[in-house]
Amino acid sequence: MFDTPSGRFRAVAVAEAISWAGLLIGMFFKYVMGNEIGVHIFGPVHGVVFIAYVVLSLLARRALNWDNRTTALALIASIPPFGSVVFERWAARTGRLAQRAVAISA
Repeated sequence: MFDTPSGRFRAVAVAEAISWAGLLIGMFFKYVMGNEIGVHIFGPVHGVVFIAYVVLSLLARRALNWDNRTTALALIASIPPFGSVVFERWAARTGRLAQRAVAISA
């Protein structure tokens, strides 16, 4: 799964959504229950995974030959909660995560 650009992108897209969920739960506990531990844990985790998603989106652009529109959608999808998974499902369904065949010259 991690040996291809599309596999790495898909894994980080799901991880970004999971970290969003953790951050949202942490925010619930902070603002409703008065306990900030969830935000202290999931805030930095989400930050790291968010940056990884943005970097892998830019790397996927080159490796998977994404056009400007697809790249922009990938980057915009990182903003709303769970947008990365919505984009990943759409990209997989439309063939944008398919590996391109590379001719090996001898």
